[in-house]
Amino acid sequence: MSKPFLVPFRVGLIGVAIATVLAIGVAVSVGAVAVPLPQVGQIIVAHVFPGLITPTWTPAADQIVWVFRLPRVLLATIVGAALAVSGTTLQAVVRNPLADPFLFGVSYGATVGAVLTLTAGAGAFGGISLTVAAFLGALIAMGLVYLLAQQRGRLVPLRLILAGVALSYTLSAITSYLVLQSSRLANNQVGLVLSWLAGSFGRARWEHLGLPAFIVIVLTGYLMVRSRQLNALLMGDDTVIGLGINLEQFRLQLFVITSLIVGAVVAVSGAIGFVGLMVPHIVRLGVGSDHRRILPLAALGGALFMVIVDLIGRTIVAPEELPVGIVTAAAGGPFFLWLLRSSGEMKF
Repeated sequence: MSKPFLVPFRVGLIGVAIATVLAIGVAVSVGAVAVPLPQVGQIIVAHVFPGLITPTWTPAADQIVWVFRLPRVLLATIVGAALAVSGTTLQAVVRNPLADPFLFGVSYGATVGAVLTLTAGAGAFGGISLTVAAFLGALIAMGLVYLLAQQRGRLVPLRLILAGVALSYTLSAITSYLVLQSSRLANNQVGLVLSWLAGSFGRARWEHLGLPAFIVIVLTGYLMVRSRQLNALLMGDDTVIGLGINLEQFRLQLFVITSLIVGAVVAVSGAIGFVGLMVPHIVRLGVGSDHRRILPLAALGGALFMVIVDLIGRTIVAPEELPVGIVTAAAGGPFFLWLLRSSGEMKF
């Protein structure tokens, strides 16, 4: 296999950062009602710094940009970064470039939590919101996968993947049963459940951004601090132990962190697959296998990728809208097959 094409880290980081900012601006500008890009910037500045700019735009344009599109695009950046960082971390934990956060049942755990809240009513669960129910469902699913992956008190990477796949099928069957059997689901609620399964940013509001953004930023920062230990994981268990790292404790710590990150974003976006598989591998081809470089580039690359995917999803068949999970699956399926075919030769 040929050596990866290495891009200077700073060049790549600055380039992806600029591309992400431009993509955010274009995504906010483009839609059923186009808003000129300079006007988009003025509206954002006017809200961030009140009184600095005298409004020359219509109230409708202001609402389109600030209330509907900007929260949606920012949520896409948060979710994309979260999934890419989680995929990068899990691939190091199991030492397998085919690992993906949604192999571990978290998306279906969140969906079961959301469907239970819809079918039984929030009051049956102490009045918790749909988002909280989805978040708890995701964490419970990840906890079950961790317990099932134990062998003689140790976490086995292969069992982790197999347990995740098995649990995903089980939770998918439970979701289908709840949807088919419930007489409480109105047509609009059925659509909401389906959006959880396919992934969507259509419900994004400003109040949905705070907690996921905080969790993703803080935990991604922590993972960057531990990037040297992540590098050691790729070199084998003996190397990790030889460096004085408690292997089982470190793996558990990484598993909990990725559970929190993925659970937080799945709770507001639904199930979006393949991002955690594709983005880390593409970044790895560009800058090598050092997690000090991979993690920041994966976060920015995931954000950029998700903004573009969401823009495609809401414009390609306008005025209809494709869920982002369908678009990522359309791109990720062929990518996964190519990656699977080349994985015999591929190394971190």
